[in-house]
Amino acid sequence: MLNQSPTPSTFLPGGLRRWKPMRGAAVLAAFALFWAGCQTTGSTTRPVARSTTFETLLDAVVRIDVREATFEGGSQRFETGVGSGVILTVDGLILTNAHVVSPRAVDIMITLANLERVGARLVGWDHWTDLALLQLNMDEVRRRGLRFAHGIFGDSDRLVPGQTVYAVGTPHGLTRTVTKGIISNNNRYFEDTNGVRGHETGSFNTWLQTDAAINPGNSGGPLVTEDGRIVGINSRGYLGADNLGFAIPANIAREVVSRLLQYGQIDRSTIGITPASLQDLESFFELGTQTGMLVNSVDPGSPASQAGIRPGDIILSIDGDRLDARFPEQIPPIQNRIANAPVGSRLVLQVRRGGNEFAATVTTEMLQSRIGEEWAFDAWGISVREVSRAFARENRLPRQEGVLVLGTRPAFPAEKAGLSRGDIITSVDQQRIESLDQLKEIYAAFEENPAPLLLETLRNRSVSFYVLRP
Repeated sequence: MLNQSPTPSTFLPGGLRRWKPMRGAAVLAAFALFWAGCQTTGSTTRPVARSTTFETLLDAVVRIDVREATFEGGSQRFETGVGSGVILTVDGLILTNAHVVSPRAVDIMITLANLERVGARLVGWDHWTDLALLQLNMDEVRRRGLRFAHGIFGDSDRLVPGQTVYAVGTPHGLTRTVTKGIISNNNRYFEDTNGVRGHETGSFNTWLQTDAAINPGNSGGPLVTEDGRIVGINSRGYLGADNLGFAIPANIAREVVSRLLQYGQIDRSTIGITPASLQDLESFFELGTQTGMLVNSVDPGSPASQAGIRPGDIILSIDGDRLDARFPEQIPPIQNRIANAPVGSRLVLQVRRGGNEFAATVTTEMLQSRIGEEWAFDAWGISVREVSRAFARENRLPRQEGVLVLGTRPAFPAEKAGLSRGDIITSVDQQRIESLDQLKEIYAAFEENPAPLLLETLRNRSVSFYVLRP
């Protein structure tokens, strides 16, 4: 999605553009309804038998207006955005993009196909696949006697290049818009490590490429076949090119939705490596073609590092299953295999280093984003982000602790004390800050009894001290 004003969109590696928002039950019961929605024809809130037609699909596509909190510039602010989504079940579950709605949303309004507006809440969010799940306010729907249809997933694995598809959504806020195209590539790979508000995405799947026009506001809408079945969720476009759009495959979306319904989030495993393809490198490593995956880097302190894995190693197999990562498109399924292992699993890697082979056992740990929770402390005039394990390793910090300064407000205590963007606050009054919640408690005490505070920070790995005065 793109800014409604002329503000530039977000630029991704290689010219990719993720459209920014246009500015301006029990679990088991829900889970059962979701799978029923995947297998039955379109319906309404009062189930009515309807054939699976394209018109039914159109009735399931919605506009999403979002108001979200942001924490740049030393204070909490709010911004609005517009995107698309598709209703999946008779009880009003809606699938959209993670970059359309995030956990920072304070207000979500859904415009149904009949133009009626209904509130919604966030059920689950997964930036790794750029997918989010919403729930319509069904009490309001029933009270007002509103009706809607729901879509049906198709099998994205059966798509072939040249097959006709349609992108449906709300480009530039224009609801119920359909564009026609074909599947240009059914297995497109690109790297996008900063795709969702700085969060990583695209590590565990390839993408559907289409020439059906995907414009600002289409994000989160469905990519569908001629019979109206959802085969993808539209996500992004390519800068400086005509009709190069990308969608998350429906089979990935179906799995993510089911797990979000069960748990509200998706826990994944990692061993702390960055893999690379081996195309054109096999001869240098004395490997046959279609053999192994190259280790490009290893996170300090990660399970792979503790097991002795080094950059330049070749992982030949995982638990006896041979790996083939000759091409970049083959890497996401391997990463997904590791990610889907339960956290704390022991994986046996067969590794080749030089002319030698050896087995290394790694114990997976929880996958975390580099982006931690954000907050603003208005009385101090400072906005911060919790330091995550991934961020600490990436920046070679001695410990995973403290909060990163995102910004300060002019003439407020933090700015006057000398704090600036990029500082990491590690202690307050000689008390180490191990979590954002801990700093929130200190702030609450400060508001009740304002008094000078001594802050210890890291700046360019050097320790500094500042006095924050009321």
